Amino acid sequence: MNLALIGVGLIGGSFARAVRAAGRVNRIVGFDMQPEALQRALELGVIDDIALSAAHAVANADLVMIATPVGDMRAVLREIAPQLRSAAIITDVGSTKTGVIEAARAELAAAFERFVPAHPIAGSERSGLEYSDSSLFRGTVCIITLSRDTDLNAAQQVESLWNDIGCTVEQMSSEEHDHVFAAVSHLPHLLAFAFVAQIASDKDAKRKFAFAGPGFRDFTRIAASSPSMWSDICISNRSAISSELRTHRELLTELQRAIDEGDAESLRRVFQQAAMARRGISVSVE
Repeated sequence: MNLALIGVGLIGGSFARAVRAAGRVNRIVGFDMQPEALQRALELGVIDDIALSAAHAVANADLVMIATPVGDMRAVLREIAPQLRSAAIITDVGSTKTGVIEAARAELAAAFERFVPAHPIAGSERSGLEYSDSSLFRGTVCIITLSRDTDLNAAQQVESLWNDIGCTVEQMSSEEHDHVFAAVSHLPHLLAFAFVAQIASDKDAKRKFAFAGPGFRDFTRIAASSPSMWSDICISNRSAISSELRTHRELLTELQRAIDEGDAESLRRVFQQAAMARRGISVSVE
């Protein structure tokens, strides 16, 4: 199988390494907007050849993996559509799905039935090809959000690939996906960014950061993630995130009241609910 990899960062690079290690690809052609990243991918053996454009990369591809920020996907889909082989399968790793599917439907024309939207629940706060790892997806879950038009053979082939590199595949609608991940991924990133930015803007920020302990590091780890990627995600899933943020703001208002009034019982009730819930779950890396 010939793979066209559009985007050679952490997730794209890890996918390429993983499918190669699993013996599922013969040749990988890569394209990225950053020439230095492409050259490094070639030097590291993540890809076999550099394409001059996304359109050039897909010309002989059996599978096209789009691993760009979600904000760039419509332009990529528009560019590659005329060059796709008649049987080529297209997939992605975007953290939002409804907007990506709408863009694919608009740009891919007849090839839309071979578009299989996917989201592996794996990653790191560190971005870039240098951190890519063939084992990144092992033991994780990959969500596939099929539409009513998706070719089932294409879906099965994509699911088989994710299985072969260590993922358990689950299916859900794009609407449910975006609702769920607004709560458990997108809002936590937004809050971590906001929390660190607020402290960084204080006059004594350096002093405060100097005394930050393990709790602070655990809570804010994801604030070191890519600002560009996460601003794209927040805009792409803004309706669901806004709803979650509104609910969260209401709880913060209640906690503010409890603190101002010395209402320890209300604080204890919220903290107890959170502690019991957190102790009862296992968390995927995202």
